[in-house]
Amino acid sequence: MSPHPGFLGFPDHLPDGTKPRIVLFGAPHGSTYPGADSSGFAGAAAAIRAASQDDAQFLDSWDFDLGGPLFEGREPSCIDAGDLPTSPHDNAGNRKLIEEKTRAILASGAVPLMIGGDDSVPIPFFAGFADHGPIWILQIDAHIDWRDERYGEPLGYSSTMRRASEMPHVAGIVQAGIRGVGSARPLEVEIARRWGSHLVTAQEIHAEGIEAALRHIPAGAHVIVTLDCDGLDPSVMPGVAGRAAGGLTYSQAIGLIEGASQRGRIAGFDLIEFHTPSDIGGITALTAARLLVNVIGRIVRQV
Repeated sequence: MSPHPGFLGFPDHLPDGTKPRIVLFGAPHGSTYPGADSSGFAGAAAAIRAASQDDAQFLDSWDFDLGGPLFEGREPSCIDAGDLPTSPHDNAGNRKLIEEKTRAILASGAVPLMIGGDDSVPIPFFAGFADHGPIWILQIDAHIDWRDERYGEPLGYSSTMRRASEMPHVAGIVQAGIRGVGSARPLEVEIARRWGSHLVTAQEIHAEGIEAALRHIPAGAHVIVTLDCDGLDPSVMPGVAGRAAGGLTYSQAIGLIEGASQRGRIAGFDLIEFHTPSDIGGITALTAARLLVNVIGRIVRQV
């Protein structure tokens, strides 16, 4: 693990051997396509940690997103384990590191929170839940990511949900915020729908509210929320590789996170596709930090 300023000042371990309830870690690299450069995503965790530092002094303050202080008066139960030592183009090695880290966190009884990295890093993250199924996946994204392969690579960022659908422990998928055009061809849309994935467009959520997505999650489900930064509108998250107008608002995103924790339990969370060179005035980093605060607060409040 590399040295880091912990998210919100969180330590890398708790005193007296206390076990954390939540473990945050960074995954800078995943499965890169041949000839592609994923370095623009590698610094996301560091940028988000830096953006969180000003709020580290306010952990006991009232958070109006959560209706109370972050930890509700309890002892802080979150640690930041730093970034995994991933490497550009070591696709197999990166996947191994991410899956093993996820498995280890779950085995300890904690909830894993991962910051990517491009949209290939959720594949081994999901795989790490193999002994903790069945799980549902709530994806917040502009794209459906159901390509079987691109450039001969089946585990890259366009294939995330296709690979998830093949995992026996994945019971269902809800994809929220879909809009515009991307790598999806008509065949991929047909395959996703035939498998049973619930494709909920951004327009549906704007028209009907977040219940358009949440109604598909069964009561009591264990849910992994995977949030691609381009799922939100570029006015609030401009630091993405492919900006698409009409995305979800910050309020809709935190509403989906809250709804997932209330309909079931958030079993894991990842935030990916923050392309730091494309950020404007640190807006994406600040928004991402606030999203993570909401996830932590909702997990703390789960019964």
